[in-house]
Formats: sequence, structure tokens, C-alpha cells
Amino acid sequence: RRFAAVPSTMGDVTADSAMDAVQRRLMFEDECILVDENDHVVGHESKYNCHLMEKIESLNLLHRAFSVFLFNSKYELLLQQRSTTKVTFPLVWTNTCCSHPLFRDSELIEENALGVRNAAQRKLLDELGIPAEDVPVDQFTPLGRMLYKAPSDGIWGEHELDYLLFIVRDVNVHPNPDEVADVKYVNREELKELLRKADAGEGGLKLSPWFRLGVDNFLFKWWDHVEKGTLKEAVDRKTIHKTP
Repeated sequence: RRFAAVPSTMGDVTADSAMDAVQRRLMFEDECILVDENDHVVGHESKYNCHLMEKIESLNLLHRAFSVFLFNSKYELLLQQRSTTKVTFPLVWTNTCCSHPLFRDSELIEENALGVRNAAQRKLLDELGIPAEDVPVDQFTPLGRMLYKAPSDGIWGEHELDYLLFIVRDVNVHPNPDEVADVKYVNREELKELLRKADAGEGGLKLSPWFRLGVDNFLFKWWDHVEKGTLKEAVDRKTIHKTP
């Protein structure tokens, strides 16, 4: 099933005119992979339509996504703050990299989630300037999948079937300012302090909804496996966790 692209004049004119040029191009050029709730591919649609809450609700658009959690050799987690020009969730703190595999041959490969892992390698370079050789695709461990819906503001939002990818590597980071406002490594205690500040609303600190869902449901128990070198034991290829 293929939905016609929506001309920008039919969307919210104010939102479109305020959109950063780079983000606008990606919104219309990138084709996300549409899936059903069992993660079967049912088509493709522009990133723009996939993130318009009106379209998400009226057409039940659900797209495939991934969230990378990258740890260094000290088992610290790399976080990023999304840039101010991001259409959804600008300036929120989140896990290392969050994006979408695109509707292209290399990112549609289902076996061992290879398409998703290829997309993760591509976006780590795009967003954080991490070279491909620093993050070989065979080093990503797809631990599980979660399905969630989250509005960003009155216009934009997410409805994603999200692959949670873990990788332990020391990498070179050169953030792309179009995508990323800031980065930092945190240990468990520093992350817990970040959660406390976000819950208390201190300093306007906000966390992305998918990161918060990942933290609340999975992260700390999986962090144990990272430190023990037993990540493979935590892999669940069958369950799609449906979160509120």
C-alpha cells in the first residue's frame, strides 16, 4: 500500500515555513519503512508523513526505527542532545543515536536485523561523525524491539517499532550540528541523576520518550550484561514489547 505524499501546503504552513532546510530535505527525501504491529513490511512513506500526528492517527502509520546504545570500554553510555532544528523533540537528551532504516535494499534485509544494523552504522556517521570502521555492523547486538507512540507537540510525533541495538566500542565522535547539540558519556549513577533532574524539571532538562521507555523497561538490567560480557544472553528476537 502506497500513500500519496502530502504537499507541504496541505500541512501546517507555519510548521513548514519554520522548518530548518536540512531537516525539510530529509523529511521529504527519506522514505521510512511502514510495518504492521508484527513488524511485517507493508509499504513505505515519507519521513514527513510518518511524523505528522494527523497522519499517524488517521492512517495508523507505524514505521520501523532503531535506538543505538553505545558504550565505551569503561562501560559508560554515550548520550546525545538533539539539535534545536530537529522537527521532533528538539533539544531533548536521548540515547546515542535514534533514527530509521530507509526503504532501500541494504536497509530492508531482515536476516539478523542486518538492514537495521546497516542503518545504524550510516546514522552514527551522519549524526555523530563516527566512522564506519569504528562501528562494524557485526558488532551491534539487537537485544529486543518495542512499539510505542509519542506526540512531540501539537503537530509532530512518533509511532515506531523500535529496535534496541547495543554496541561496546571506543569511537571517535565529531557531532554534526544539524543533528546534535551536545554529547556526553555517563555511568549508571550519572544517568540516574539525569533521570532525577528530568523528573524534577530542573534546568528544563528533558529526555526523549523512547529513551525513557528503554531506561524504565530494559536499560539497567542490560547494562549488567554489557559489563559482564554476556549481552548475547539477553537477546530476545521474538517479543515485540508494546509500551504505553
